[in-house]
Amino acid sequence: MKPRLNPYAMLLVGVFSLALSAIFVKMSTSPSGVTAFYRMLLSVLFMTPFLMKVPKSEWFALRKRDVGLAAIAGSLLAFHFITWFESLRYTSVASSTVLVTLQPIFAFLGTYLFFKEKVGMRQITAAAIAILGSFIISWGDFRIGGEALYGDLLALAGCFFITLYLLIGQSVRSRVELFLYTYIVYAFSTVVLFGYAWLVDGTIQPSDSFDWVWFIALALIPNFLGHTILNWAVRYVSTNVISIAILLEPVGATIFAYFIFDERLIATQWVGGAVVIVGIALFALSEKRN
Repeated sequence: MKPRLNPYAMLLVGVFSLALSAIFVKMSTSPSGVTAFYRMLLSVLFMTPFLMKVPKSEWFALRKRDVGLAAIAGSLLAFHFITWFESLRYTSVASSTVLVTLQPIFAFLGTYLFFKEKVGMRQITAAAIAILGSFIISWGDFRIGGEALYGDLLALAGCFFITLYLLIGQSVRSRVELFLYTYIVYAFSTVVLFGYAWLVDGTIQPSDSFDWVWFIALALIPNFLGHTILNWAVRYVSTNVISIAILLEPVGATIFAYFIFDERLIATQWVGGAVVIVGIALFALSEKRN
């Protein structure tokens, strides 16, 4: 089925919405688990009134297997938030966002194993250029002590979880409509994050009342304009395409961090950002050629 909107244009909107996620998380003073929990809980609450508008045919067409896969996807999304949010406590916005967006490494392997999608040498080369740009952006952080390294490892784990989440979405979204799939995913993610916040952080109480502003912002922008758009796009384009598009996220996040946190842009970040854009452009051209 041909989409009404251009998936590639929508991906740009989604990626730059996701780029604000790191900013809002950094603004919140609450523990990582608490921030992630309220991000998802508010998303579910905002979506609940619209459940009545879901056609009965969609409910009847829903299979137990798809519900189970959506539940797994929701759990993976929760673990992505847990590891990535926690990484922001130990490393910079630029470094954490870069490592989380190294999905192509996992996506190319995953789409080949699960969907038998073959990636050409031009696409691999373009992806390698974009990934190189990501490492150039965060080069300065890799040379900082053990705390930053720990944050980088957490961000890399978040990358692995979000890639599995997208791969499941690519399978389930071919059968389940966007709203219903997204609602199930967000609901299960909320349950997992509640358990994490309660057991690990020992509370679900925000540290500051103003944190509610950041919770709402996370639900409305990175979730509804970010992850929901990715869930929509994965029906029309491969996880490989989405994983490459998301490499623009650190470019946006670094720019936002410059204006909001006064995180200085050094030469490697300028060069790395340019290399990322060149890599993505080459990948887009190879996709068009195919």
